[in-house]
Amino acid sequence: MATTFVSVPLKKSSEVDLAKPLSKFIHDTYPSGESQAEYIKAAEELNNLRKSAVCRALDKHDSSLEILLRYYDQLCALEPKFPFSENQLCLTFTWKDAFDKGSLFGGSVKLSFASLGFEKTCVLFNIGALASQIASEQNLENDEGLKAAAKYYQLASGVFQHIKDTVLSTMNRELTMDTSPDTVGTLSLIMLAQAQEVFFLKAAADKMKDAVIAKLANQAADYYGDAFKQCQFKENLPKYFYFQEVLPVLAAKHCMMQANAEYHQSVLAKQQKKFGEEISRLQHASDLVKTVGSRYDEYINVKDLSDKIARALAAAKKDNDFIYHDRVPDVKDLEPVGKATLVKPTPVSVPMSQKFTDLFVKMVPLAVQQALSVYNQRRADLVNQLIAQMRESSNLANGVLASLNLPAAIEDVSGDNIPQSILEKSKAVIQQGGLQTIDQLVRDLPGLLQRNREILDEAMKILDQEEVTDNELKAKFKERWQRTPSNELYKPLRTEGANFRTTLDRAAQADKVVKERYAANSEIIALLCKPEAELNAAIPSGNPTKSLQGSEVVMLLKTLLASLNEVKKERETFENDIKSVQFDMTNRFLTALAQDGALNEEAISVTELDQIYGSHTQRVQQNLKKQEELLADIQAAHEEFSKSKQSNTDANLREEMLKKLAAGHDQFVELVNNLKEGTEFYNGITEFLVKFQTKCTDIVFARKTERDELLKDLQQSIAREPSAPNIPAAPAYQTAASVGGTTSAVPTPAPRNVFQPKPQPPARPPPPSVGSSFTPASSAATPKTNAPAPAPAPVASMPASVGGSGVLSQAQGPPYPTYQGFPGYYPMPMAYNQYAYGQYNMPYMYQPPGQPPFQSPQPPQQPGYPYPPQQFYQQ
Repeated sequence: MATTFVSVPLKKSSEVDLAKPLSKFIHDTYPSGESQAEYIKAAEELNNLRKSAVCRALDKHDSSLEILLRYYDQLCALEPKFPFSENQLCLTFTWKDAFDKGSLFGGSVKLSFASLGFEKTCVLFNIGALASQIASEQNLENDEGLKAAAKYYQLASGVFQHIKDTVLSTMNRELTMDTSPDTVGTLSLIMLAQAQEVFFLKAAADKMKDAVIAKLANQAADYYGDAFKQCQFKENLPKYFYFQEVLPVLAAKHCMMQANAEYHQSVLAKQQKKFGEEISRLQHASDLVKTVGSRYDEYINVKDLSDKIARALAAAKKDNDFIYHDRVPDVKDLEPVGKATLVKPTPVSVPMSQKFTDLFVKMVPLAVQQALSVYNQRRADLVNQLIAQMRESSNLANGVLASLNLPAAIEDVSGDNIPQSILEKSKAVIQQGGLQTIDQLVRDLPGLLQRNREILDEAMKILDQEEVTDNELKAKFKERWQRTPSNELYKPLRTEGANFRTTLDRAAQADKVVKERYAANSEIIALLCKPEAELNAAIPSGNPTKSLQGSEVVMLLKTLLASLNEVKKERETFENDIKSVQFDMTNRFLTALAQDGALNEEAISVTELDQIYGSHTQRVQQNLKKQEELLADIQAAHEEFSKSKQSNTDANLREEMLKKLAAGHDQFVELVNNLKEGTEFYNGITEFLVKFQTKCTDIVFARKTERDELLKDLQQSIAREPSAPNIPAAPAYQTAASVGGTTSAVPTPAPRNVFQPKPQPPARPPPPSVGSSFTPASSAATPKTNAPAPAPAPVASMPASVGGSGVLSQAQGPPYPTYQGFPGYYPMPMAYNQYAYGQYNMPYMYQPPGQPPFQSPQPPQQPGYPYPPQQFYQQ
C-alpha cells in the first residue's frame, strides 16, 4: 500500500536589516562601554541568524528545523527587551502567502507589517510547515522513520494549533489567508490525522492485536473525516486545498482508513466465530477501497489493500457457503469499530530548541527598564526635593541676616571703614567675574533656546508632512489603504513634543524673571565689583558708639552667627552625601518579575527609597529645625542690640547701604547659579530633543518604506483584478444579417478571454461535380455546366458608415475550410468595401487580353484539423 502524505509549503520573506535599527537603539539607550559593544555584536548575530532561518532555502532536515527553532526562541527572548512598535523601534517585516503562487502580472499575495508578533507568527508557521515536510520524507519501512514521522507531525499539529489559539488573538490586523484561523486549524487536523496514521502503520508493522489496529485505523479515519469536512464547509480556505491534491487525498485517506479498520475488525470477528460479521465487514471494506480506486486512484494506490481484502472476502465466503452457513448481517446493524488515539498536538513552549542561548542574556527586559526609569525619576525627585529644601533654607538665612545687617552691624566699629564681611562678599563677586559673567550668561540663553525650538519644530514638521501624505493616500484608496492612520500613530510623539514645547515655554518665562531680577540688582552688584577705596567712598560714614563692642549682646550675636554658619556648612555636606548615594535596583526588579510575573514598581520603589534615603531625610529635617531655632535667637538678640545702639541719620544711611551690599552679594550668587542652571538645562534638553527628532525621522522613514510596499501591493492587486468582469453582449451584426429580405443566423466568434471548446469538424463532403473552373465576373466568358447553382452564401448586415455598402466582406471568427459542401462560412458576395483587401470584395479587376483569368491560391490548412486537405475548387 503506497502512502501519500500532505506537507505544507514554507512562507517566504524579504530581507530585513535587524542589526542597524537594534544597534542604533542600543547606542542611544545604553552607555558606551563593554556592555554596549556586546549588545551591538549580539544584534549582528541575530541578523545573521534571520538570514539563515528565513532568507535562504531550507533543507528538509533536522538541522534546518533547529535554525528556525533557535530564531523563534530568540525572537521570544528579544520581545520583552526592546520596544518594538510602530512609534518606537519600528521594524517592517514582509511575508508572502505560502499557498498563493501569484500570477504573471500581479505576483503573489504578501503582507508588510511593522510588528514583531507578525514575524513570530510567520516563523512559527514555517516551523510547522518544515516539520510536516521532514515527516513526509521519513522512511516508513523502519521503526526509526515511523517514530520520527509521528513526532514531527504532532509538532506541526501543535504549532498550527498554537497559532490559532494564542498568536492570532494578539494581532490587531487581518493577516494573509495561510495564517487565518480556519487555515491553521485545518492544517492542525490534517497533521494530527497523519500522525495517527503513522501510529497505525507502526502497530501493523509490529503485528499488534487486530482489535488495537482497528481502533487506531478508525480514529485516523475520524481525523481525516474531520479535516475533510473543514475543507468542505470553510469558505475562506486557500485554493491550495482544492487544487493541490489536498481535498482528494483527505477523502481517499478517510475511506482507506475505514477500510483498514473494517478489515482488522473482520479478523477479530473471525476469531470470535462471527463469520457473517466477518463477511459483512469485508464487503464494506471492499466497497470502500473500490471507491478509492475508482475516484482517487491517481492520488492513493490501494491495490495491495484491495487484493488483501478481496482474498480474505473470497475465503470467508467460501468457508461460510460450504461450512458455517452463517447469516450475513447488514453493515449498518454491526457494532461500530472502537477508536483509540495515541496522538496529540505537541504544545509550544519557549524555548523550543534545546540548544538555545539568549544572545542578549545580560540585557534586562523592557518592563524592568521602564521600572528602572520610573525609579530613577522618583529618586531624582526625592533628591531634588531634599536639596531644594536645604538651599531654600540657606537663602532664607541669608535674607534674614541681610535684613538685620549682620554680621556687618557688629563688625562696624569705627563707622568709616568697610566691614570685613562686606569686603569678603565684594572679593567673591569680583573673583566670579562680576557683571561680565552675568552678561555673558544672559546673552547665551536666547541662542540656546532658539536652537532647541528649531530642533523641535523640524521634528514636528517631519510628522506633519508624512501625515498629510498618509491622509491623501487614504482619501485616494479609501478602504484599500489598510494601515494604522498617522494621526493615531503619532499621538504619543505629538504628546511628547507638546511636553517639550511646554517645558521650553516655561524655561523662557523663567529666563524673563531672571533678567528682571538682574536689572533690579545690577547697580548694587556693580558697586560690589569696584575697588575697595571706591566701595568705601560709596558707603555713608556713621558715628556709632563704641560702648557696645565687647558687650554681652554682641558676643551672643557672634556666637549665634558662628553656629548658623556651621549649620549652613553641614547642609553642604548633606547635599554631597545625598548626591553620591547609588543603588542598583535591577536585581530587585528582576527578582520581583520572576516571582510574580509582573512589576508593582511604585510599591517596590517607595519601600526601597525610604530605606535608602530615610536617614538622610531625617538628618536634613533636624538641620532645618536647628536653623529655625538659631534664626529666632538671632532676631531676638539683634532686637536687643538695636535698642542699645545710638540712632542718627548718618548711621541709619550707612546701615541701609551695608544691607543692600549684603543682599546684592546674595542676589549675584543666586543669579549666577540660576543662569548656569539654565544653560545646563538647555544643553541637556538639546540631547533629548535630538533623540526625539531622530525618533521622528526613523518612524517616518519606516512609514515611507511601509507606504511604498503597500502601494506596490495595491498595484499588484489591481493588476490581478479582471479588466472586464462582465463580458459584453455580442453586437447585433454578429448574430443576425438581413440581405434581400432574408435573415440567417451567423456563428458568433468566441471571446478571447473565455475558454470555448474547439468545434467538431463537419462530416466529409461528397465529391463535387464541377465541369470547369470559375472565373471572376470580369472574365469574357463563363462556361456552362450541369451543376446546380450554389445556394446563396449567408451574409451579415453591417452599418453603412463602416463599409459604405452595409455588407461585410469576410466572415468573422476563426478560419474554416472553404471547399464546396461545407455548411459553415462562405465568402461574402462581391461588393465594394473601402476598408477590405481581398479578391472577393473587389468590384472589378482588369484582365489583359490573352492572359488567364485571376485565380486565388489554395487556402492554408487549418492547424489541428483532423481531415486531410481536399482538392480546392473555385467557387
